[in-house]
Amino acid sequence: MTFTPDARMSLERFWTTIERSAEIGVGRPGGLARLTLSDADRQMRDQFVAWCEKAGLNVTIDEVGSIFARREGTDPTADPILIGSHLDTQINGGRYDGIAGVLAGLELCRTLDDLGHVTRRPIEIVNWTNEEGCRYSPPMVASGCFVGAYAPDWVRDRIGDDGSRFGDELEKIGYRGAATCGPRPVDAYFELHIEQGPILDAEGYEVGVVTNGFPSHGMLARFSGETAHTGPWPMELRRNALAAGARWLVAIDDLGMEFAGTGGKATAARLAAWPNKPGILSDTADAVCDVRHENSATAKVMAERMRRSLHEAAARNGCGVEVLDEWLWGGDIFDAGLVGSVRDHADRLGYRWRDIASQAGHDAYFMARHCPTAMVFTPCRGGITHNNGEHCEPSDFRAGLDVLLHAVVQRADRN
Repeated sequence: MTFTPDARMSLERFWTTIERSAEIGVGRPGGLARLTLSDADRQMRDQFVAWCEKAGLNVTIDEVGSIFARREGTDPTADPILIGSHLDTQINGGRYDGIAGVLAGLELCRTLDDLGHVTRRPIEIVNWTNEEGCRYSPPMVASGCFVGAYAPDWVRDRIGDDGSRFGDELEKIGYRGAATCGPRPVDAYFELHIEQGPILDAEGYEVGVVTNGFPSHGMLARFSGETAHTGPWPMELRRNALAAGARWLVAIDDLGMEFAGTGGKATAARLAAWPNKPGILSDTADAVCDVRHENSATAKVMAERMRRSLHEAAARNGCGVEVLDEWLWGGDIFDAGLVGSVRDHADRLGYRWRDIASQAGHDAYFMARHCPTAMVFTPCRGGITHNNGEHCEPSDFRAGLDVLLHAVVQRADRN
């Protein structure tokens, strides 16, 4: 046997890995709560490594915990093709977000073994640590570290809501690796992902060819006030950081509604105050907000409005404010040649496809800064995601798996 134009991945074998993953870190009914660097994350990592080693892949782990599983090519000196996503989930997550992309890479390597085909370039599957950012903010820190956006020490010093330190938890679960995390040569990066939106499902398409990402601006800000008794302390003297943070979040939600008619989104994502107790005003509050719009100029306008409302909220409550972190993702970041290849293979294989923009953040956004990158979307029922009701049938992955297989092999076999 060899690789042929009609080669297909084993949907049944892929689905067994999805179902096994769904047993690890169970959350609300039907969903997962597999937070990064938790015991459940360790268990899933162990399972993934066992699968990779059984498939004859060489597993390495970098210093922020990302797992790389390499299938050698005929030219081991050639830059590798990376296929990746993440195995961690949101606190009320589904069974497919991120997970399908990692396990699609595993199934691709198994399929090539079945066919006896060795690509010219090595292929590496990667599970990025902390894509979700649910336990440690910001999200996508490991892929960001890989491309040089964050320093490894900075990543390991992230502190979670529970007071835990990223680096300590990484050591605790045994996944601080010896490999350096930083830029290294990569020929191309592919990521298969459920759409996380309703378009493919509603319109009956089997594959989404991701052409661009919504430009997304995000901020983590800390409001500083002063504790005081909630009874006698005069209103005009209060410096309630919790109220300042809440005022900013409401302003961001209003901003989103203002731009909703043109597809804009603004999210009041998080507010964590201290002491956050009855009877006492809070003297600190950390808040996270983001805005996004497919039009980059409009997204910039929304970002400026977000920043202005931050300072207005602080001043209204007599508080100071400091921006601890801010980020920009998305835009026209995906490689035209790889996007064209995904289209061509979807056409040739006879699948119903459409161009589509990504509205969520993905590790592919960071990788696109470093090497040619493409994403393949598969439908999810009703577009429900980051929710235990996230649902896919095996057939929802058929087209995406096959398009990924042929696009990767074409890239990996080229001179």
